[in-house]
Order: sequence, then C-alpha cells, then structure tokens
Amino acid sequence: MSGAGTPPAPGIRRQTETTQPAIRVEGIRKSFGSGDTRVEVLRGISADIDAGKLTYLVGESGSGKTTLISIIAGILFPDEGRVSLFGTDIYDLAGNDLVRYRLKNIGFIFQQYNLLPTLTAAQNAAVPLIAAGMKRAEAVERGAAVLERLGLGQQVNRLPRQLSGGQQQRVAIARALVHEPRLVVCDEPTAALDAASGRRVMELLKDVALGADRAVLIVTHDNRIFSLADRIIGMEDGRITHDGATAPDDAHSHEAQP
Repeated sequence: MSGAGTPPAPGIRRQTETTQPAIRVEGIRKSFGSGDTRVEVLRGISADIDAGKLTYLVGESGSGKTTLISIIAGILFPDEGRVSLFGTDIYDLAGNDLVRYRLKNIGFIFQQYNLLPTLTAAQNAAVPLIAAGMKRAEAVERGAAVLERLGLGQQVNRLPRQLSGGQQQRVAIARALVHEPRLVVCDEPTAALDAASGRRVMELLKDVALGADRAVLIVTHDNRIFSLADRIIGMEDGRITHDGATAPDDAHSHEAQP
C-alpha cells in the first residue's frame, strides 16, 4: 500500500537487515488435558523467524498453529521450551512485566473480533493506546487514521453492531496495528473478508513487515493470499513439516472464503 504518493504507516522503517531473528522458539511443547484425555498439541517446535518478512503458518485444523502463535504472543504458556522476541525471553518476564511487554510490543489479531460493543470503531481501535496512557482524543484520532487506511473512513463513528462481519474484522486489525507493535500475530485475518478487502489488509500487513525491527506472523488457510508471503511454514500434528517460499501442495486445496 505504500507505493508512489502513499506514505508508509507511522513508524515503519525501510530497513531489511537485522542481526538476530525477530522470533526464536526452541523446543516448544504444549499439551492439554491429563491422564487418558491428555493431548499433545505441540511436539518440540523450534524455528527462527526473521524481521522484515511476512511469514505464514499453514496446515490442517488441529495441527497446532493457533496454539503456537498464542505461545509466541505470550498469551499461552508452554509446557517446555523458550520463546525469544527481539532478544527478550518473554517467559523470563513475570506477571505484570509480561503484560506490559505484550501491550507495548505485540499486536494480536484474533479470529473472534472481541470488540467492545459500546465503543465506536475508532474508539475500539484506540484501546491499546488508551491502555498505554495516551490521551483519549489523540488515541481515537490515531485509531481513525488506521481505519481510514483499511477502507473504513466512513465507519469510524459506528458501533460494532452497525458493522458487517468483515468491517468488524478490519476494526480488530486496526486495533492490533494502532500502537505500532514490533510483532503482529494474526489468526486468519482475511477469513471474513472479500477479495478486495482482504488484499487491502494484506498489503498493509506486508508494509508493516518491511521494517527491520518488525515481524508479522500469520495463520491462514486463505490461498488467495499465499503469493504475498515471503516464507510459508507448514505444520502437521504439532510439528513443522514444510518451510519454504511457497506453500506445500496440499495447502492449495483449501477453498478461499467468498
């Protein structure tokens, strides 16, 4: 989206070199349940993910993708292993320190929009800035600016119930981007969007990923956007089974949403 005449999003740097991976995961294991009901979801995942690139996680439902990104984003604790984000081992941070780190450095786009029903679109987008202490009026103005870039300039003052599902998804994306996090983690960000809206969202995320001090990690089944990825990591049964510039052959069998 940042072609001729269009400025990059605030804070984005056009650098491409970095001295360390943005994300380093080492030996991540995660199970749910206990005894006979115990299910091992992640089976020793290790990977380095560079800044300055748009990285996708693909694979069948139940392969462990959402669990892995939740651990990387500091939302879910692993049973074993370590996660380093830009040189900080996030699980060495305790309690409020981890909360503060997430608030400043991570933007998470959930499949469920989790919008506050009594706030307008611009106010919802501004929530991370308000939580960080920015004055409300300035935060809402910045939230509205991101919504404008996502094609929602006419909807900034509408409540979530007045928006379509795709529009609510774009508000959730604006909320994840508004505080200019170093890491943006997305769970199916285009699933509820038509082709044009999905392309607009992905171009913005691609723009964000160009920064040498930023990374974007996306879980997706949407084969309409595979061509935008710099790297595609395939998962199956809690393990990495593919890593390359293109998707594994079976990933192309998933039908895109209309």
